[in-house]
Amino acid sequence: MFDDFKRAMTKEFEMAGIGFMSYYLGIEVKQRDDGIFISRDGYAKEILKKFAMKNCMPVSTLVESEVKLSSRQDGKKINSTYFKSLVGSLRYLTCTKPDILFGVGLVSCHMEAPTISHLKVAKRVLYERT
Repeated sequence: MFDDFKRAMTKEFEMAGIGFMSYYLGIEVKQRDDGIFISRDGYAKEILKKFAMKNCMPVSTLVESEVKLSSRQDGKKINSTYFKSLVGSLRYLTCTKPDILFGVGLVSCHMEAPTISHLKVAKRVLYERT
């Protein structure tokens, strides 16, 4: 598989002596005998740092069952740019971590006027990721 990829890439681009791929377009690539595995664990750690969540405790569930989010939700409004940045980062993670899609989709609906409740759910999605 790697040899086919290498041939195709060298036909299109000027390349010399490439070895096994380990990082490509922000995606970590691990090639082993039993398959090729991709992840964005490094990117997830960057997000945790960016949003001051490096010391968060992982959770076992993506969204708490009793949580009900609404666009008319009462509560303190938060900076929508901050919230959009967090949700955008989570959306990028879904390419290699599709199991967080439900939670990301849930908070994506509340970009216009996010509240503390929306932020807590978005951060919980990231907690689950770590």
